[in-house]
Amino acid sequence: MAGATVLHRPIGFGSHRRLHTAKILWLTDDLPIVIEIVDSKERFDMLFPHIDQMVGQGLVTLEPVQVIKYATGESAKGK
Repeated sequence: MAGATVLHRPIGFGSHRRLHTAKILWLTDDLPIVIEIVDSKERFDMLFPHIDQMVGQGLVTLEPVQVIKYATGESAKGK
């Protein structure tokens, strides 16, 4: 993958019409997460079967993006 970001959200509303939320005195393992992956379509097509196996319940979307700048740590050091 060229890049990925994982966002852990404190509240969400799912397909079962139930609010998933974090409470101070109640631990839960069904809080929503968002994983954003940026890569070429060809590389994503190779990754998707693995994502499909991992996501037992949830929503998977595919969105087109326009990459404005892509700089690695190495290329940023030279500036």
